[in-house]
Amino acid sequence: MTATTAGTTAPPPAQGDLTALDALALSAAIRDGAVSCREVMQEFLARIDRLNPHVNAIIALRDEDELLAEAAERDRMLRRGECLGRLHGLPHAVKDLCDVAGMATTKGSPLLTENVPATDSLHVRRIRDAGAVIIGKTNTPEFGLGSQTYNRVFGTTRNPYDPARCAGGSSGGAAAALALRMLPVADGTDFMGSLRNPAAFNNVIGFRPSYGRVPEPGFVAVPAVAGPMARSVADAAMLLSVMAGPDDSAPLAIEQDPARFAQALDHDHQGTCIAWVGDFDGYLATEPGLLDLCRSSFDAFEQIGCTVEEALPTMPPAQVWETFLLWRHWLTAGALYPLYADPASRSQLKPEAVWEIEGGLRLSAHDVYRAEEMRLQWYASVQELLRRYDFILAPSAQVFPFDADLPWPREINGRPMDTYHRWMETVAPWSLTGLPVLNLPAGFDERGLPMGVQVIGRSHADLAVLRLGHAYDQATRWPGKVQPQLP
Repeated sequence: MTATTAGTTAPPPAQGDLTALDALALSAAIRDGAVSCREVMQEFLARIDRLNPHVNAIIALRDEDELLAEAAERDRMLRRGECLGRLHGLPHAVKDLCDVAGMATTKGSPLLTENVPATDSLHVRRIRDAGAVIIGKTNTPEFGLGSQTYNRVFGTTRNPYDPARCAGGSSGGAAAALALRMLPVADGTDFMGSLRNPAAFNNVIGFRPSYGRVPEPGFVAVPAVAGPMARSVADAAMLLSVMAGPDDSAPLAIEQDPARFAQALDHDHQGTCIAWVGDFDGYLATEPGLLDLCRSSFDAFEQIGCTVEEALPTMPPAQVWETFLLWRHWLTAGALYPLYADPASRSQLKPEAVWEIEGGLRLSAHDVYRAEEMRLQWYASVQELLRRYDFILAPSAQVFPFDADLPWPREINGRPMDTYHRWMETVAPWSLTGLPVLNLPAGFDERGLPMGVQVIGRSHADLAVLRLGHAYDQATRWPGKVQPQLP
């Protein structure tokens, strides 16, 4: 399917339109001296000024004069023969769950508007060290809870293909900004599906790397990871090469050189076998037409040499959902309990946060141990499927982008949703595995609303997933072929 309402098939980029370039091409143009960092910054700021008011994707935008001065300094560095890295001179906005030194990290909460960290999050520091100019933040739901990007600090992020609809989340601001070419690439985070659901809702790429690929401090392999978003798989891989790599602060980091992700992704996929799990044989509620649209992606996979077959893991999906809820309750309660314990701050938390915390407070040590045991059982079930297939394919969402004024869908195709996130259950199983998962655009419905599919790979096989995604991306070109059209 192709867009018929809010998007149009894109013409060739206008000469001199720097925002139309892929990040890799823009980076090369800067390094070669074909364009200046200041020119790049000017064009992106002008585009943000024109389009961001329609979607509210980029927040806390820094002063224009300061940003142009930083871009000019990047130009002076190049004239001295100094290039900081692959992101030299590129404008970048950081998801507002992550720290940027000197900028408020509100996490979408009115309780944190004065929370100004002194240091960057690790992956943000790496992005800055690679030459990016941090221009502001991208919007997120309160504490990243839910796949609808709205909060009481900055408001709602809207979908570029239909601003009456939502952009997904929790990396909704990043995805919408990418779709409108207000950023070359973006970072995001993903606990339940926050790099995949908004990417599907905005016709862009979102990659959830293997746990430990983009390191975080800690001795527990929590479902949350940071990862790249982009308008091409190659650009996402380039950003991953910057964000990834071991660090002494992260004992569970993967000990591999991330430079591999900056290399060419071309690969032969003849004979590749993919398992399609769909709606788990009717277990998942899905909006009419969504599964058919996702199945239409099979043609592109077959075009590049793959076969796609229906197959399911053996563990019942209801048990997987129970496992996910236990992990979510436990970790959310641990993180947010100090705000819950104070009645004054508790009254400022959104109901979904209170529900998660109170669910966590009811857990016993045995419940937490059982959550780990069930997670291991699910991992073994997925590994068994991946011994028979090279990859797994699944829908990236269960509904198309919905009303931006609706906190979350209360029902899907007549089936009630019993939690604020049950409507996006399709992404949760893969978060628990810690395996690499890539959202790829799958096309549009008759209303012009985007959807995507998830490609799940084997343990630590991030490069293999990106190579398959790159071949599919080359065959379909969805982000460039159908672009949102705003005034």
